[in-house]
Amino acid sequence: MKKIFLVYGHYKDSSFNAAIKNEFIKQTELNGNQVDVVDLYKEKFNPVYAGEAPDAEVLNHRKRIEECDIIVLIAPIWNFRMPAIVEGWIDKVLSPPWAYTFKKLFGNYGYPIGRLKQKKAIIFCTYGSPRLAITTFFLNLPIRRLKRGVFHMCGIYNIVYRRYFAVPFVSEQKRKEFLEDVKKTANNI
Repeated sequence: MKKIFLVYGHYKDSSFNAAIKNEFIKQTELNGNQVDVVDLYKEKFNPVYAGEAPDAEVLNHRKRIEECDIIVLIAPIWNFRMPAIVEGWIDKVLSPPWAYTFKKLFGNYGYPIGRLKQKKAIIFCTYGSPRLAITTFFLNLPIRRLKRGVFHMCGIYNIVYRRYFAVPFVSEQKRKEFLEDVKKTANNI
């Protein structure tokens, strides 16, 4: 049995992101795994970070992450990043010195030492744009930032990144195919 800590970042229960979340939870639990869900909008998570010490909610999320095997993020990509509530969660929860520290090399140079090395990450993202625009004109910026700028910093290199393009414009059949991919991903945990 795997323990999964799922962070969900969409405000609308009828969104395709909600369908992804529901399918992933259903399939994961059918396979005998345990899913601990944080719904950032429903829980009214405060994403504003101004350098303050971690509050009880952040400490609670960190404790739950320490107890899990896999961190899952589910959110849309807006303006080449996840919604502000998810980005704020990343800033507050996956921050130094808890998630990583820096080893000084010389002068102002150093490199991150991740503290979550035994974890795996799964990221599900939806896009309004077609694949070609994201991969060519925008050089896969969201995936690079999330993999390298977030999870690699934390020491997590076992990352599954699933993305679904042009979601508002695809057919119902295509959405079913996307959800089959979610199911396969959950089956491969």
